[in-house]
Amino acid sequence: MSPFAVKAIQLLLSLSLLIVLHELGHFIPAKLFKTRVEKFYLFFDVKYSLFKKKIGETVYGIGWLPLGGYVKISGMIDESMDKEQMALPPQPWEFRSKPAWQRLIIMLGGVTVNIIVGMIIYICIFYFVGQKIVTNEQLPNGFEVSQTFKELGFKNGDQVLKLNEEEFENLNDLNRFLFLRDVNSLTVKHPDGNTEILSVPEDIGMTMFKAGELQPFQPVRSTMLDTIIENSPAQKAGLLKGDRVLSINGIEITNWADMSDLVKKNPANEIIIQVARAGAVETFNLTPTENGTIGINNFGTEYLNAYKEVKYSFFESLGGGINYGYNILTDYVKQFKYVFTSKGASQVGGFGAIANLFPGTWSWIDFWHTTALISIILAFMNILPIPALDGGHVIFLLYEMATGRKPNEKVMEYAQMAGFIILITLVLFANGNDVYRWLFN
Repeated sequence: MSPFAVKAIQLLLSLSLLIVLHELGHFIPAKLFKTRVEKFYLFFDVKYSLFKKKIGETVYGIGWLPLGGYVKISGMIDESMDKEQMALPPQPWEFRSKPAWQRLIIMLGGVTVNIIVGMIIYICIFYFVGQKIVTNEQLPNGFEVSQTFKELGFKNGDQVLKLNEEEFENLNDLNRFLFLRDVNSLTVKHPDGNTEILSVPEDIGMTMFKAGELQPFQPVRSTMLDTIIENSPAQKAGLLKGDRVLSINGIEITNWADMSDLVKKNPANEIIIQVARAGAVETFNLTPTENGTIGINNFGTEYLNAYKEVKYSFFESLGGGINYGYNILTDYVKQFKYVFTSKGASQVGGFGAIANLFPGTWSWIDFWHTTALISIILAFMNILPIPALDGGHVIFLLYEMATGRKPNEKVMEYAQMAGFIILITLVLFANGNDVYRWLFN
């Protein structure tokens, strides 16, 4: 099966599960408060349903438009825009007849379930699988460092010992912490053996974002070539996958970062490269492009299995999974501010971007990891104060609870329509970005 098909199946399965659970979050408290639920749908049934069956007072069904799902609750101004029902006198079983606190619980039910589902999945992963962490023991050669961090005093080959002067165990989290957390210093051990505490600017996250350096610390890679680009200077000169670069212009090379820097310093100038191949040393002359590249790469595959497995007891998993889920949520909230920059807006993605969160080969662990992440993202997105989302309804309910007056129904209808237009615009924009990246990248 192709990677595209595997990703598509995982996306459909994950979203279907999360949509049903989200809508159950509204459905269950509605039924507990004796509020009539007219429809419970996975996907939207615009003029047509793939499946529907009425059980009691509720029609359960599957629509053909996979943009979400919904429950239609009697006496509620929602995406159905059922003005005829709202024009009739309120009935005891209707949403609008219930106390504000009950309506608030019904509206918060979907978001609450998404948060709980995410936490439960992480707890299960911690208990049944554990965590894969990376320590300096797995990275004896340290990190390659981006230019921004070199200017702060960091060097290729640095090992990170402490963050904010506290022991830092999982180096997998280093780049994410720098981008989203309050990091003011890193304690590093330089290649010469000296230890130094280096300050990190308060706005380092925005600096990384603007520079396009979201992974400024990468494991030091060897000079082994695992990719040769077709028709590149490297291919034309005769370099092969598996070659290991020994020197450039007579300068000994021990890691990928130093090799890249040397090549970049010689744009459009001929260089002499010595490589180790099949136990022999061979020499090649080639000329880098004007951008200082020769068409080679090493994607760090030697570090794919460089991790340490940590197992947890049941109670450790409870705390660890909840804490992990909480950090995912807070990090996502902090990351949201970048959407409001021109660069951030261009990186917003739709269903294609979500599908790319899943691996191209089937892995249940990766599936559940990604499903938990999407569940928490859906919770945050749904609580945004946009009419037509749960958060928009919550804002009106909080206003009612604070003032003792219900918002005017006409105002709520217009707000619902405006919110729906905003959502459709965002969906089109996000998926348009996906199409643009597919066509031009």
